[in-house]
This record gives sequence, C-alpha cells and structure tokens, in this order.
Amino acid sequence: MEKHSEKFKQLGLNIAYYRKLRGLSQIVLAEKAHISRTHLSQIEAPNMKKSFSISTLFDIAEVLEVEAAKLFEFR
Repeated sequence: MEKHSEKFKQLGLNIAYYRKLRGLSQIVLAEKAHISRTHLSQIEAPNMKKSFSISTLFDIAEVLEVEAAKLFEFR
C-alpha cells in the first residue's frame, strides 16, 4: 500500500472534487454508493492508509455520474 499511497491520495482527492462539483455531502454520496460515511471519509482523506475495492470505486463513479477512468486523471 505504501508503494501506491500517492495514487490513492490523488484518487481520493478526485472523488472529493467530483462529489463537491455535484453538490453532494459525504453522507449522501456514501448512502447512494452503499458504503458508510466513515469509509468514504477515509477514501477522501489525503493521508488515507486504507485501500478499497474496484466495485466500490465503480459505485462511487456511478453516483457521481462520471466515468471511473476520470477519477484516475491525476493532475
């Protein structure tokens, strides 16, 4: 996980960006993606040490109405 920590950080920041762009709170996104708000908070946290499944990523992308690949466009 340490090996990819910067990529997970960027992924979480992109999820937070699109969530805010859509005007969604963490609670609403988490509910619609069928995960806990705590889990979403850990995903979005810049210092995240927790990985998550591809299935969860697809669920989040679907709720955000964005292609999952867009979440991997690191700036």
